[in-house]
Amino acid sequence: MEFALTENQEMIRETFRKFAEKELTREYVRWLDENCDFPPDDLRHKLADLGYFGIGVPEEYGGIGGGTVEMAIATEELATAGVAVAIGMGIVFIGGTRPLTEFGSEEQKTRYLPEIVSGEKKWSFALTEPAGGTDILGAIAATARREGDEYVLNGSKIFISGAHVADYILTVVITDKDTERKNGLSVFIVDAKSKGVTVSLIPKLGIHACGTCEVHYEDVRVPAENLVGVENKGWYQLLGTLNPERIATSTLSLGIANAAFRDALEYSKERKAFGKPIGQFQILQNYLADIAIEIENARNLIYKCAWLCDSGRRYDVEATMAKIVACRASEKAALWGMEILGGYGYTMEYDMQRHFRDYKQMMFSPISDEMSKNYIAQSFGLPRSY
Repeated sequence: MEFALTENQEMIRETFRKFAEKELTREYVRWLDENCDFPPDDLRHKLADLGYFGIGVPEEYGGIGGGTVEMAIATEELATAGVAVAIGMGIVFIGGTRPLTEFGSEEQKTRYLPEIVSGEKKWSFALTEPAGGTDILGAIAATARREGDEYVLNGSKIFISGAHVADYILTVVITDKDTERKNGLSVFIVDAKSKGVTVSLIPKLGIHACGTCEVHYEDVRVPAENLVGVENKGWYQLLGTLNPERIATSTLSLGIANAAFRDALEYSKERKAFGKPIGQFQILQNYLADIAIEIENARNLIYKCAWLCDSGRRYDVEATMAKIVACRASEKAALWGMEILGGYGYTMEYDMQRHFRDYKQMMFSPISDEMSKNYIAQSFGLPRSY
């Protein structure tokens, strides 16, 4: 078994690590958290120049190729420096490049992929609705009806990252109400500036530099050519997006855990009590060792899932496991990091409070740990719990 990265993958890690060190300094990431609801355009263009948005996109459309492993490598480095940046910049993988590459028409690929890769256009992905997030099929109510050469969309979406700045919103709706829900969903490219599209930011506790939104569609007319893939087969197409999303979400949690561990470790070496560094105390060494173990377990599982995905093997159960393991790593790192820093961890002077605020969003996004465990249990032949 080979666990080592290839020479090209090591180069990608080193490239994005150096980028993060230079462009995503502690001071800049703090400023983003305090002042921004989305990463600035200049940062996006710098990432485009590195080829970040071209990962997984064929070269004929401006991409650099590669796959899920390369995406995870680059995203881990960005998430460790600033998870809000990684979320804001990484939306295009789930809401743009991957679905277009796999299911888009040749015309859609030719038109949209180059401008995503170049950083010219921003995309968002609208699936979750107010009635429920985990119960996607049962909660979805947004619809689209065909009228000539157009579809007319109505409904609402919630907790949509980056919709307020998006040029296009990849939107999932019901196109056949008279059949089983999984056989009646379709996916559309919606111009965010279309008449009838209303987007509003939702104030939230953490990950401030990547705004979360509610999107409302009222008689929004979408050209029929903006249908992605096959009408009424959207659910089956989405499965190829939702499982990679769990890998991506796990990588974001891993980044938070990395950052919290780094800060806790540095503090434990510098802070002195009773005449010696607090990192010399057994209990704090145990805390740090346990966090390091959780991080290593998460990283191994995430990269295994990425490899399975790129190898064309089934990985849905493993990706769900990775989501749980990585979330728990970020939780332990943030909670124990706060303990290690003590009163300083509760102040805005240190970044641990941001890690503490940020990790919580990952616990229920895109699926709760409880539902994840149910899914895993059912994969072993147990009956559905819902």
